[in-house]
Amino acid sequence: VLLHRLANFQRVWSLPPNENTGKEVTALAWRPDGKILAFGLTDTKRIVLCDVEKPESLHSFSVDSSITYMHWMEVTEESSVLTSFYNAEDESNLLLPKLPALPKNYSTTAKIFSEEKSDEIMKLLGDVRLNALVLGGSSGFIEIYAYGMFKIATVTGVAGSCRGLCLSSDLKSLSVIAEIRDSSDSEAEITYFQASKLDTSLLSSYLPEVTRMARKFTHISTLLQYIKLSLTCMCEAWEEILMQMDSRLTKFVQEKNTTTSVQDEFMQLLLWGKASLELQALLMNQLTVKGLKKLGQSIESSYSSIQKLVISHLQSGSEALLYHLSELKGMALWKQKYECLGLDASGIEEAITAVGSFILKANELLQVIDSSMKNFKAFFRWLYVAMLRMSEDHVLPELNKMTQKDITFVADFLTEHFNEAPELYNRKGKYFNVERVGQYLKDEDDDLVSPPNTEGNQWFNFLKNSTHLKESPLLFPYYPEKSLHFVKRQMEGVIDRCLQKPADVIGKSVHQAVCMSLYKISQSEDSTPQLFKLPFLWNDKTSNIHYVLFTILENSISKIHILRRHTDTSRSVSNGILAVDFGNFLNNSINESSDSRCYSCLDAHFYDDETVTVVLKESVEQEGKERVLAQLPLSSVYTDENQDREFIWDSTKRLDEQSGEICTRTVVLENQWRVLENMKAQYVSVNGIRKVSCVLSSNLRHVRVFEMDVEDDGEVEEEEEEETT
Repeated sequence: VLLHRLANFQRVWSLPPNENTGKEVTALAWRPDGKILAFGLTDTKRIVLCDVEKPESLHSFSVDSSITYMHWMEVTEESSVLTSFYNAEDESNLLLPKLPALPKNYSTTAKIFSEEKSDEIMKLLGDVRLNALVLGGSSGFIEIYAYGMFKIATVTGVAGSCRGLCLSSDLKSLSVIAEIRDSSDSEAEITYFQASKLDTSLLSSYLPEVTRMARKFTHISTLLQYIKLSLTCMCEAWEEILMQMDSRLTKFVQEKNTTTSVQDEFMQLLLWGKASLELQALLMNQLTVKGLKKLGQSIESSYSSIQKLVISHLQSGSEALLYHLSELKGMALWKQKYECLGLDASGIEEAITAVGSFILKANELLQVIDSSMKNFKAFFRWLYVAMLRMSEDHVLPELNKMTQKDITFVADFLTEHFNEAPELYNRKGKYFNVERVGQYLKDEDDDLVSPPNTEGNQWFNFLKNSTHLKESPLLFPYYPEKSLHFVKRQMEGVIDRCLQKPADVIGKSVHQAVCMSLYKISQSEDSTPQLFKLPFLWNDKTSNIHYVLFTILENSISKIHILRRHTDTSRSVSNGILAVDFGNFLNNSINESSDSRCYSCLDAHFYDDETVTVVLKESVEQEGKERVLAQLPLSSVYTDENQDREFIWDSTKRLDEQSGEICTRTVVLENQWRVLENMKAQYVSVNGIRKVSCVLSSNLRHVRVFEMDVEDDGEVEEEEEEETT
């Protein structure tokens, strides 16, 4: 994906294909505010949301089908309920502490939340006003994502592969152009569906509720990502060096030829101050005084980093998640408003419980870190002195002081951590698990090697003996055998399931209002690289009318047709369909027999609600015949004198079989056109707000950018970017 500035074609950034996101981009869409670009990848079936300023993935998710078309729209409806919600949206900012930014010294995965200002999350959430990313894919796949992040509808009932779609800004209707291939037929058929919502128009009539629910969902999505990245940072803070102790002791067991256990060897050293020759060799030759010091420092710095991440990031993220889920549960209990959208209180209750279990597990990890740090400190201090004595170095008097309490502490540590476990050797290839923190950060389904010891814990005993509390919904379930990663995955699964239901419910409420078969495309035509494919869909926001632009081949001329329908399917719009003929508008001196000229339309795009931009070529193409970029005003197509002949559609036939019946308007363009010299123009893409058009050549290698509304024809600025192969 390459992003260029329009003014001078300077490249802003490029995002090369990579293994994680994918290699084949099939669709692009800008968020209506222009701050985020979404693109769909067909090989990995992923959607990536990218920041306009820098080529960083802010958010990505997987879909079930390869995406062929994307459309990102914004809701323009206004109501007092919505306005009050837009203003009150920041409640959570007042009640919740700001999420601390993730430390920058970890790998790039955490970039999104590591900005000091942490505005990235807000940038991702964008404006409170609802916007929706509509995805169309192969085999009738259509999904709607609120704010480009959270799925609010899975639409069924459309056949074929999506070639274009458009959701009206009042959310009342969704138009789809699909390509249906019949296995027996080599030609594909292009069909127009206008799938309108049920008469209640679920999305539009519950717009405030949908907006509020979708906003909560996006908050929850970002928090899940925040927790995931915090955990990634914790895994990076835990270093491999911490495993040294386990591997050295395992090697010691394999090589020694005495019968005493490792635990006894260390106990003898603790009590009599004398070590066997083998232990002495292990400590002095393999571990060394210097190595011991380094190991002690690594453990301390690593543990304290993990501890900080748990306290400041994991816990604050989980608490914010709990807050948003509790608010969502409150919404679900308001049944007359939210039940019809598929919000289910019991599912959300399960999600809250899962978050509670995750918080418990994070607390357990904190306790393990805390006791490990104390134990290791005392153990290393004692071992350091013992090793100095072995090497007959001078021991500083302050190191020499060891109270009875310290000795007990070390003895307990040895008893608990230094017992050999042959079954562990079969599982992990080592006899010891001295280091207890790493097991929590492993992304495995295996149980913990050394789960915490809960014997004698008064609360556990109390729960065991209480019949009522065992099943209480107020207690979060506790998984003593499982790692933090496992509990996190479980939590994500439960949250995903509970937030999936609205998409199914809203999707089922969508039903088909109209289905029209437009025309067939031949194989030969389809083999050309199709980029900005016609047909093109447009939704006029002010009058809520859908337009479809497409061409039908008549006498070897591609004639442009305009179909218009009201988004409210109960209301019909006259002049449903018209064909447009372009009269002769080039200077007669170029070609004397000018009356015989006909123009084929190559590509067309709506420039704004009143104008269509087209690329034309002469049907009898000779050398030196140039292609033309022109503006077609709709006012010249839909004129009053045209009202009497309305086209009566025969639904049993395809439209191209009835093209003779369609009313044709001949339009003479006065001065709104321009010859494209020295360029085999094929495609056009426009932006009416910025008043520019981009024309692309048929070999996809030359781009020209035109300013469309320049008064004096002689001063048209034209920039050209030619890209070599």
